Amino acid sequence: MRKQLLVAGLTGLLMTGSAIPLPPGIINKKKQKKISGQINPQQDKAAQWADSVFQSLTPAERIAQLIVIRAHSNLGQDHINAVVKDIQENKVGGVIFFQGGPVRQANLTNYYQSISKVPLLVSIDGEWGLGMRLDSVISLPRNMMIGATRDTALAYDAGRIIGEQCRRLGIHIDFAPDMDVNNNPNNPVINDRSFGENKYQVARLGVATIRGMQSVGVMACAKHFPGHGDTNVDSHFDLPSINKTRNALDSLELYPFREAIAAGVGSVMVGHLYIPAIDKKANTPTSISYNAVTKLLKDEMGFDGLVVTDALEMKGIAKFYSKGQESAQSLLAGNDLMILPSTAAGSVTAIQKAIRKGQISQEEVDARVKKVLRAKYNLGLWKPQQIDLNHLAEDLNVQTDSLRRRIAQSAITLVKNEKDLIPFSPAMTQQKLAVIAVGADVNNEFIQSVKAYKPGTDAFIFTARQSVDQIAPIVSRIQRDYKAVIISVHNFSRRPANNFGLSLAQRLIVRQLQTEMPSATVVFGNPYALQHWCDAPVMVAAYEDDSTTQRVAADLLFGKLGPKGKLPVSVCPAYPAGTGITYEVNQYTVLPEAAPALVGMNEQTLLRIDGLAADMITRGAAPGCQVLAMKDGKVVYNRCFGHYEYNRQEPVSPRSIYDLASVTKVCATTISIMRLYDEGKVSLDATLGDYLPFVQGTDKARLKIRDVLLHQAGLVPFIPFYKETLYPGGEPDTLLYHDMQDSAWSVRVADDMYMDRRFEDTIWKRILDSKVTPHQGYVYSDLDFLFLGRVVEQVTGKKLNDYVRETFYKPLGLATTGFLPRERFPVALLVPTEHEHFFRMQLLRGDVHDPGAAMLGGVAGHAGLYSNAHDLGILMQMLLNNGYFNGNQYFKPETVKLFTAYNSNISRRGLGFDKPEKDNSSRRESYPAKYPSGATFGHTGFTGTCVWADPASNIVFIFLSNRVYPNGGANTKISALNTRGKMFDVLYESLNI
Repeated sequence: MRKQLLVAGLTGLLMTGSAIPLPPGIINKKKQKKISGQINPQQDKAAQWADSVFQSLTPAERIAQLIVIRAHSNLGQDHINAVVKDIQENKVGGVIFFQGGPVRQANLTNYYQSISKVPLLVSIDGEWGLGMRLDSVISLPRNMMIGATRDTALAYDAGRIIGEQCRRLGIHIDFAPDMDVNNNPNNPVINDRSFGENKYQVARLGVATIRGMQSVGVMACAKHFPGHGDTNVDSHFDLPSINKTRNALDSLELYPFREAIAAGVGSVMVGHLYIPAIDKKANTPTSISYNAVTKLLKDEMGFDGLVVTDALEMKGIAKFYSKGQESAQSLLAGNDLMILPSTAAGSVTAIQKAIRKGQISQEEVDARVKKVLRAKYNLGLWKPQQIDLNHLAEDLNVQTDSLRRRIAQSAITLVKNEKDLIPFSPAMTQQKLAVIAVGADVNNEFIQSVKAYKPGTDAFIFTARQSVDQIAPIVSRIQRDYKAVIISVHNFSRRPANNFGLSLAQRLIVRQLQTEMPSATVVFGNPYALQHWCDAPVMVAAYEDDSTTQRVAADLLFGKLGPKGKLPVSVCPAYPAGTGITYEVNQYTVLPEAAPALVGMNEQTLLRIDGLAADMITRGAAPGCQVLAMKDGKVVYNRCFGHYEYNRQEPVSPRSIYDLASVTKVCATTISIMRLYDEGKVSLDATLGDYLPFVQGTDKARLKIRDVLLHQAGLVPFIPFYKETLYPGGEPDTLLYHDMQDSAWSVRVADDMYMDRRFEDTIWKRILDSKVTPHQGYVYSDLDFLFLGRVVEQVTGKKLNDYVRETFYKPLGLATTGFLPRERFPVALLVPTEHEHFFRMQLLRGDVHDPGAAMLGGVAGHAGLYSNAHDLGILMQMLLNNGYFNGNQYFKPETVKLFTAYNSNISRRGLGFDKPEKDNSSRRESYPAKYPSGATFGHTGFTGTCVWADPASNIVFIFLSNRVYPNGGANTKISALNTRGKMFDVLYESLNI
């Protein structure tokens, strides 16, 4: 916030208890200590200022300090003249602002303060922030949405932000929060202004809101005492009756107010309610009832803050009293501030008459006046009141969007979810989907958000003006052309009258779609409206209808966000308060899609990839594949071809998970080294011996990390460790391998095949004993990355698989990428690799293809990673974005540029990454394809995989296959056909490059 001229602070004169923190220098009354018979100096100053102001006023002006009048900034000069008259002639004590704009209100506030004899107590009724009253200010959600979160931290933040808005606009008291327990679903006036029907939740969240507001020096107000939640009459228009026993009131309605008083709320607003259990006198609203205000609220419940009336112009009292008599009656009942009387001058006259008649003593009236003046002092009104107009609207809105999003993420409630339709599965998102916005007039943010997740979605709008006759054609078309429909309901009334304003046609089209096809219904608004669709198969309560809530609701439907909310009220017999399906999601990311033409690509050209895939399968180069291409961060091509095996029994799908082989080197080990380099924990010029104690004293200790990354450290290409574990006839040694796992034979290498874990030490001894050939140049080696994997583990203190999952895969939202897939997925999703006849003697499915990686437990720096194409697209796009994705920076941009650039004078390699041949343009056989730029980086895998990213064209290309099925590396047709390279080139050809 910029310049603030209002003083934050509430003293113990306004708050009992110590639960709410007070600003420095402000002492809570219950904790003060008398010194030499004198009260606390801060209170003494307030009393002195109050006495001084009091003495400067005439008797009529003193009474006028108890009057708060209406003020708008949108009603023109006549209204302003009337306010000015009340301030200058009647010397009213305060104003309560309603509709208008922030700058206009600030100007008027500055002017009104400048002409007032005593600084004005400026107030507002802003339950969901200043946006409730002012244009240009973004509203926060209503209390019922906060009730769905059950989160006191969010309620506190809402109160704090509302308080900061008020303070910035020169407002000293906000008549909020609503502490009513809404246990009547037909309540026409409270309803979703309440935190819900559970008194404990109402109290918890209300007190948290009060804490937040008063922490920044703005007085909060608990309303509508003694409880307006169980009425079916709006007190704006008539006097509601609550026919409950006193015990019933004590056990429910009064509970939140007791908690607010104990926590130190600064003020309490008394509602216009007829409650015979409190006061049987006819036509006596609680707001003018001595029994309610003085006996119950002040004496019995111990409240000594400011007591304010609800608006005295409301019919709940105005039908019985007028011409200022309502103010006199309110004062007699024990109120301190009279809000919106019919007349300020008449109110003063009526109160003077009551004094003369002996209905109230002059001393009591004077005490009330001084109490209000002390409150003014403690709210900073002893200082000049001038609002800085610079950046005003910006300041008022600076925190609202963020909090609205946080509340929506915690509040939106999955009420019902038959067949676990939500979140939409990858299989569902591959099918045709429709969204129909009932009650909307145009494509709104929800429709746009759904389309962002699934660009092929078709949108329909059914307005409130459409008739029942128009339902059948729309429903018929949606049933015919789509597999599922998302139904969103918008723009209905927040009040229950007339079915929340929902027409018969609106209610029927929703019900018919729910009955006749797979559907998910999202209700944007008052959750009580869900009562019309209690039989819906999937039902989501979204509470508000703003753009933020609509975006978050789409996140929930498509699995980016897990539902957390619980219904704060009962909406159907089967769905009482507290209902809500919750589950955690791993924040899986769904890549945005775009039509190729939108990113400058020719869709017909891209379809050549289909032909190349078909040719690959027909020629027996691989039984199937996944191909994903991205341009400018959006998926332009994502298709699956063929089957897991040539028997054509299991088709490849987007959920199929492939063994990546050496793609592990870049998508696990290299990115880990990059991160540690970023953090200063690994140096490229350090040696293996600097990080790995077990290599010290060997010829591996002096090998530099940079050379290891470039495959020019002199290590041998690989070691066939498995060979020494076989009998002469080729069968596995039964001393080393058992068919059952136990504490000794614990390393799974395949089905029914577990290796003695001690042999891992033998593997590393063989590596340490292997030959190093200095200056041998570039020799591609698995051993390089076996060592680098161990470096990552030694530096981080974590297993490689755990480190990459926690550091990259989980934050990026990768659903499939990781090691040890059998521990995470059903075998049906795992694409088989080889039917191995030389070592494990079985079809490998979910056990890493590389024998060395398998013998190291399936986690190694050179192999062992599994994934689908989609998730690799996310990882490569992050690298293409110079380490940035979805709001997170995983690497410094300069680190990405360093590792992905050419780093060797004797090879094409980057640091860990493979790259195009430097003379690609003149080579007969280009690598990895003809058209990629020299900036391109990525890697290939032995099993028939590759990942490539080209910063020059902003392209990502992912190809996954199991070309080693069924006979291993002998099948080199995929290379002979150059399937991967030709597909990669098609992307450039579609750009006319």
